[in-house]
Amino acid sequence: MDLIVYHYGMENCKPSHSYGPALRDHFLLHYIISGSGLFELDGKSYTLYANQGFLICPDVITYYEASSKDPWIYTWIGFRGIKAETFLKNIKLDKDNPVFKCKGDIIKKCFEEIRHSSTYKLGYELRLQGYLNILLSELTEQSEAPKTKGDGQKKNYIKKSIQFIETNYSGSMSIESLASYIGLNKNYFSTIFSELLGIPPQEYLIKYRVNKACKLLSNKDLTISEISRSVGYDDPLGFSKIFKQIKGVSPKSYRQALL
Repeated sequence: MDLIVYHYGMENCKPSHSYGPALRDHFLLHYIISGSGLFELDGKSYTLYANQGFLICPDVITYYEASSKDPWIYTWIGFRGIKAETFLKNIKLDKDNPVFKCKGDIIKKCFEEIRHSSTYKLGYELRLQGYLNILLSELTEQSEAPKTKGDGQKKNYIKKSIQFIETNYSGSMSIESLASYIGLNKNYFSTIFSELLGIPPQEYLIKYRVNKACKLLSNKDLTISEISRSVGYDDPLGFSKIFKQIKGVSPKSYRQALL
């Protein structure tokens, strides 16, 4: 699974309450609700306060201790999964950078909902995983993304636009809506798309739809009209005309050659 929740909870620590030095076999994310304390890992010490948090990575020895004067109250969630490390890297959290800071109340609310999940029966695991995803998503949004310039930024725009096409090609979409999704002027978007990929975005979209149609034509149970609508064309005749312009033959002839 992408993410698997191991355990979660909240601790109202007594003065100087500590844990470790010890290691875990999973990721453990702590969020400080109030108070302060000390977190140590790999010879480094971090004094942390409310609205901050720290990550414990698998197989890494750590130690943490509540303040003797203002002991922290923290909440935590332990998890693993095939995408756990990737998600944490998006937040820029790892054993070399284990500390984060939060803005607003949404992180606190996520942890509250995670703890509240225990009141559910049939939807318990789905709810846990859902709020863990929301928690990591919000931390990703709050992390400071590195600024990219020039071609790097342009490539990010194109990557995002291709992802949009791949998930929305079957619906009614236009280059205007695509540029708006990316957050760019239509003309500028078309310019950088052509610059980096060698073809205009409209041509890319048409070819993408036609290639999807080619795969569907191998299924003899689907009619040409059904395939046309499945790749974003409500008019089967218009679809057939576009298909022939790209492939040199009609959808019917293409299917006959396949079968």
